Amino acid sequence: MSIKRTPMTLRGAEALRAELKRLKSEARPNVIKAIAEARAHGDLSENAEYHAAREQQGFIEGRIKEIEAKLSTAEVIEPANLPNTGKVVFGVLVELEDQNDGGKVTYQIVGEDEADIRAGRVSITSPIARALVGKTKGDVVDVVAPAGTHSYEILAIRLE
Repeated sequence: MSIKRTPMTLRGAEALRAELKRLKSEARPNVIKAIAEARAHGDLSENAEYHAAREQQGFIEGRIKEIEAKLSTAEVIEPANLPNTGKVVFGVLVELEDQNDGGKVTYQIVGEDEADIRAGRVSITSPIARALVGKTKGDVVDVVAPAGTHSYEILAIRLE
């Protein structure tokens, strides 16, 4: 059985490592301290502070495990080091023109944890990224999304 690799950019991997470090060095000790303080208040069965702190601890521990799992299967891809094939691949910046209204947008195709549409980063698993991968400059692609179908022309593909 092969391990499913999780693609992410170097920036995305560094952000996950920073979050992991913060969770382990700050959040975890703080919640342990909060649990100890709540225990000192006595009866745990009716102690809302204790139950809230335990719930927070569960969230933190779950997130730590999730990040460690993602980093252990990460395939870190640095877009600047990719060969320029002229095709849309993971990590590239793609400039698009909406065929319906003429609007232009630029997206970078990134890993799931890095996606932020407001910053122009779309997940490799998103409908638009799946439609674009493998296409070249000048191609017109139809993107089927929950909001409907949109047609885009690829104006430029850049590695940065």
